[in-house]
Amino acid sequence: MVLYLVQHAAARSKEEDPARDLTEKGREDIERVAHHLKRLKVQVGQILHSGKTRARSTATVLVKHLQPAAGISEAPGLAPLDVPGIWADRLAPMAEDLLLVGHLPHLGKLAALLMSGDQEKKVVNFQMGAAVRLRRMGVGQWAVDWMLTPELIL
Repeated sequence: MVLYLVQHAAARSKEEDPARDLTEKGREDIERVAHHLKRLKVQVGQILHSGKTRARSTATVLVKHLQPAAGISEAPGLAPLDVPGIWADRLAPMAEDLLLVGHLPHLGKLAALLMSGDQEKKVVNFQMGAAVRLRRMGVGQWAVDWMLTPELIL
């Protein structure tokens, strides 16, 4: 199984936009990343996102390019302060490739838990609009294949 973890793209401040939708730069960044993921022939069965506007908007751009069979859906357990073990448990029986759009610190803790068993270890330096590809190597064993940031795409 391959798991893509995407931190939402840059969002407006709460003062500027209480819903915190994406900035123009954030939209441009995630468009570039999504287009590049399509060029890499990334295929996932579904894209899941938190209920926050910035994650939903990021996922909407990704689904347009990647066109997963099951589309996009909001999923519980992806909010910034949610417990990462919830998703570690959900992923254990899954076989289909999946893309999750979420937030820090949750995504960082989930990656750490999957790769080291310790959610407090810093194993990935997430960036807004970046995609991290993890691969399950065996039962309970995950490794990073690569990370794609908006700045890497010209």
